[in-house]
Amino acid sequence: MSKTYAGARLRRLREERRMSQAELARSLGISPSYLNQMEHDARPLTVPVLLRLTETFGVDPGFFSERDTSRLIADLREALAGELAAARVSASDLSDLASRMPEVAQVLVALGRRNHELGERLADVADPRGADPELPRSPHEEIRDFFYRRQNYLDETDRAAEALATEIGIKPGDVVRTLTDRLSDAHGVRLSSESGERLHHYDESTRSLHLSALLRPGQRAFRMATQLALLEYGDGLDRQAAEDFPPGGPAHRLARIGIANHFAAALILPYEPFHAAAEEFRYDIERLTDRFGLGYETVCHRLSTLQRPRLRGVPFSFVRVDRAGNMSKRQSATGFHFSRSGGTCPLWNVYEAFAAPGRIHVQVAAMPDGQRYLWTARAVTRHRGGWGRPGKTFAIGLGCEIRHAHRLVYSDGLDLDNTAAATPIGMGCRVCERLDCPQRAAPPLGRPLRIDQNTSTFVPYPVAYPTG
Repeated sequence: MSKTYAGARLRRLREERRMSQAELARSLGISPSYLNQMEHDARPLTVPVLLRLTETFGVDPGFFSERDTSRLIADLREALAGELAAARVSASDLSDLASRMPEVAQVLVALGRRNHELGERLADVADPRGADPELPRSPHEEIRDFFYRRQNYLDETDRAAEALATEIGIKPGDVVRTLTDRLSDAHGVRLSSESGERLHHYDESTRSLHLSALLRPGQRAFRMATQLALLEYGDGLDRQAAEDFPPGGPAHRLARIGIANHFAAALILPYEPFHAAAEEFRYDIERLTDRFGLGYETVCHRLSTLQRPRLRGVPFSFVRVDRAGNMSKRQSATGFHFSRSGGTCPLWNVYEAFAAPGRIHVQVAAMPDGQRYLWTARAVTRHRGGWGRPGKTFAIGLGCEIRHAHRLVYSDGLDLDNTAAATPIGMGCRVCERLDCPQRAAPPLGRPLRIDQNTSTFVPYPVAYPTG
């Protein structure tokens, strides 16, 4: 078994918890000098110490493994794309930096993004006709990182919602009635039907919640639960959003909505009964939608949040993409990462889902660093109603590391130990390290191309390898 050196990550966790070396050493049952050696990579983490660390900090043991740097490495490749292209840094340099000094790597990522944003703004000033408003880092991207840093789980919010669910008696099949009673009895809010383009609207002056007649029962329940979060948990929303964003700004307002949505999901799908059902059904999504009477996307999203300490579910990554490859939702309790720019990988099975809507597609996929994932994907369609009115079609993807795949019903019949059977995918063509991919849509960074008028290859961007 390979030795685990994770001094920088261990030191970061300790400092985030404001613990001294002596305090942490005492809780781990080791000497401060031993802890100091581990924090400086002079000694590896032993299995007993690793187990005590997971309990002390409430993190998955995989947090200390090398693979958890994959997302940070991908962010570095994007932020330092120009340096890679000019061969001023190498991929191995980035890997070493992410592993040994993650805090420094995060600073470089932030500086790289800021530099990119400033460059785009200067280009907009020089030629506003070519401006692309989507390129600068948006508040929505900041909110995705807000949840990623918390492994897509907010313990305080989740427990508060579960306590409310117990108090008002949330039960499968009776959620809408229970929420209706709570809104009316506790807050004097009445429900009414909404017509037009809006799916919901809350009028504070009349204390009325207007819900579109097009919403299915599960969608109605989610929006009612979100309104309850805003009414009953407003102080908690403000406090948690302010941990990362100054009050009053767009990111703070978006964070409040995101936290309210987390509360709503935890209210209509309380953690302990939902986690128990997920384990019982081996994460069979369709059985869970039947059990709780909610939609496919809602259940998948809730599955990606089951990271309560000492009662963890499978750590999932959740994505929602459209046919053009736009990723409108991206939440992760794992180290899985796709490019923020330059598109996603066409070999990923979320795109195959559009060819057969309603069917769940299963794929074992391998990233360039060798980490493998089991992915499920299914296309879902929503309509506004009325002949000729366009609807919305998305593919919902849910994936976990291969080490958890045996817990899922979707792994039955698959050879999970056969690495050759995995589909090789990447983080988007712009930063992907797979040099021999026939689907590549952009040349690899930092690699000279072999350009020969007398030769053509199946690979669109053949790399010139050194000779001699």
